[in-house]
Amino acid sequence: MTAPSTTRRATGVTALSVETTPLDDVRHLVPFLDSRRPLVWIRKGEGIAGIGEALRLEFRGPDRIRQASDAWRATVQAATVTDAVRTPGTGLVAFGTFAFDDESSATSVLIVPEVVLGRRGGRSWITRITPTDDAAIPESDAAASSRADRGRPGSRTDLPRPIAFGDEYRLSLLPAGLDEGGYEAAVATAVERIREHDLSKVVLARELSAHLPLESDVRRALVELALGYPDCWTFAVDGLVGSSPETLVRVHHGTVTARVLAGTMSRGRDAESDRASAEALAGSAKDQGEHRFAVSSVLDALRPHSADLAASDEPFTLKLPNLWHLATDIAGTLSDGSSSLDLADALHPTAAVAGTPTPEAVALIRELEPFDRGRYAGPVGWVGGDGDGEWAIALRCAQLTESGDLTAYAGAGIVADSDPAREYAETTMKFRPIVEAFG
Repeated sequence: MTAPSTTRRATGVTALSVETTPLDDVRHLVPFLDSRRPLVWIRKGEGIAGIGEALRLEFRGPDRIRQASDAWRATVQAATVTDAVRTPGTGLVAFGTFAFDDESSATSVLIVPEVVLGRRGGRSWITRITPTDDAAIPESDAAASSRADRGRPGSRTDLPRPIAFGDEYRLSLLPAGLDEGGYEAAVATAVERIREHDLSKVVLARELSAHLPLESDVRRALVELALGYPDCWTFAVDGLVGSSPETLVRVHHGTVTARVLAGTMSRGRDAESDRASAEALAGSAKDQGEHRFAVSSVLDALRPHSADLAASDEPFTLKLPNLWHLATDIAGTLSDGSSSLDLADALHPTAAVAGTPTPEAVALIRELEPFDRGRYAGPVGWVGGDGDGEWAIALRCAQLTESGDLTAYAGAGIVADSDPAREYAETTMKFRPIVEAFG
């Protein structure tokens, strides 16, 4: 992936001019994206898609999400916004993806596109964003191409044209870092540590890798994910591509919601065996215990921000195309004016992707996983100028580098009675969305 010509790593505050105008219904957002650097957040056909980069903000270290929240507030204050649509995703927005670990070498980013196309509730819109204090820098290749296609330079009402999809491709994703034996040995070690020490749960991941030729169209994988997993958040942000079932946090007009997933079972081959799988998951003491740890960590993180936070009494079984999950929905009213980024900072990392207690679990992850997770299991999503936004945990995903190296990740929650072979099988099931999308 070649870095766009407009990438700006702000050292100060960049003033932005933002204008959102309505469009006739845009039913499919993915065809408008850059084929190599797509920028999108969609679920059930609705969401936002970005073209180009008007502003790029980068962060590292333990305070990366807090730094991003502060930088975003400063960016919003310096922006001039005209919004004729006024719905979630209009006006000034930034896409974001954050590293899992405080010590990760991966860069965490907020990206403000030059053009945003959106669709929600039957309404469609286009937002154009221009740095007003940096007008001499040329626009990105994607935005320039769409402007050329429109044929009327400077037009702020015409819709960029969709780009034809590239040829189909098939990749073979192979184990990297830990093979089957290595992963099962790591799980066995984790179980031993849990039984011997004050540790309740740890999440261990493994990798698959492949190489995507430079001419390959990443949007093909996005289409497979969006169609195959319509109830998940399908995303592409700075090379991180995936379809996550887990909402870390969503903020909309003062209401905060989250969905916690922990506890997994494969789908059955027919209706009877599928029903039996769901019932087995609901009755599994191991999975119920793992789920309670995850729910408690989210409630503890959100209670300081919401006085009326509530969760469903019992987890429900959530059906995905390849898996059953135990799920709990959490909702409340914000009481302190926090933004969605502030709440993502408070929540990350949850027990669902790290473990309990979190510091001890993260330390064991660093010891037993022979790789840097990068942005896997970190927050991914978008934030608006009013602080509202939608953030998922980056699961069922892969990171694509500029040279075409593709690394996919999947993990499993390890508790005292975990079986190494079963946990390895669970990660195999969780790899399925990415393996099928790219392979």
